[in-house]
Amino acid sequence: MKFEMNPKIEEAWTIPSAFYADADVYEESKNKVFARSWQLATWLDYVKVPGSVYPFVLLPGCLDEPLLMTRTRDDVVHCLSNVCTHRGNLVCEGAGTENSLRCRYHGRKFGLDGAFQSMPEFGSVCDFPRDSDNLPRVTFEQWRQFYFVRTSGGDFGLAEVFAELEERIGWLPIEDFVFDPEGKRDYLVNANWALYVDNYLEGFHIPYIHAALNATLNYGSYRTELLKHGNLQLGVAGSGEPAFDLPESSPDYGQRIGAYYYWFFPNLMLNFYPWGLSVNIIQPIGQGRTKVTFMPFVWKPELRGEGAGGDLDRVEREDEVVVEMVQRGVRSRFYDRGRYSPERESGVHQFHCMIAEAMNRE
Repeated sequence: MKFEMNPKIEEAWTIPSAFYADADVYEESKNKVFARSWQLATWLDYVKVPGSVYPFVLLPGCLDEPLLMTRTRDDVVHCLSNVCTHRGNLVCEGAGTENSLRCRYHGRKFGLDGAFQSMPEFGSVCDFPRDSDNLPRVTFEQWRQFYFVRTSGGDFGLAEVFAELEERIGWLPIEDFVFDPEGKRDYLVNANWALYVDNYLEGFHIPYIHAALNATLNYGSYRTELLKHGNLQLGVAGSGEPAFDLPESSPDYGQRIGAYYYWFFPNLMLNFYPWGLSVNIIQPIGQGRTKVTFMPFVWKPELRGEGAGGDLDRVEREDEVVVEMVQRGVRSRFYDRGRYSPERESGVHQFHCMIAEAMNRE
């Protein structure tokens, strides 16, 4: 299905409702949108020492790709397929430290770099082993303490994705932020993943849906800046609310910034608050079902619970209610497309244009 989007927001209509409501379109988006995009795999803590192994499934319910991050004994990090090249069993079943990888189904053994090492009862097999008997290597890159993977295609590296973020807030010691496992939250939303992103990408609804959040921000100063691979929403702190202590080199110096809300196509949100960072991953698990994961990385624990990033659970639950109602609405036979507010919905329009570009790719 082709999606046409007018690049001029003043003339544009939103993306057709079929993108949210059609099961075939959802299936097509798995390869065209998600397989080609950078996705968060893990962070340094899980592959910090030589011998580390960390198996995970990339986007369960969407890509469902079993992968494995390793750090070899000579201190080199790899991302590998976690599927045995013999009969397809999962090779590594739990995180920890190892000297090698052995499939417990039939004993095929691999190095931590994925190289085939040995296989019982294969002495008479012709032309064996081949390169195809190694575990396939998967494209990955590191940004600060985070590892991102991409399972196919792609036209740009991770450094390009985060270049504008680094120019803006590169002074933050993001690599030193500490993950708070007790603060991690998972939410299941009965709506298409893109509707959740739509909602995130505009502050238009804040005065109507988030009364408590609205009290911590200066809505009149709330603005969106479009980036090459996503966008930034700047939340100016309300009177008396926590704000960043900005260096003089910052382009925002002199302003009371209470939140930097970054979004990168298609489903990554990096929300920076004076207390640290909330990494939000929007995970499609069906055409009308989404898992939203909040992972806090703390910089200044004494500021937790205050300001724009103070009650994320409440904001999330308020968003869930309205997004689920919209999901029911876009299924209506009387609705297909709407118009944009150029002042408040430029991020949504950008997102829809990026979706159309991805979906129209041959």
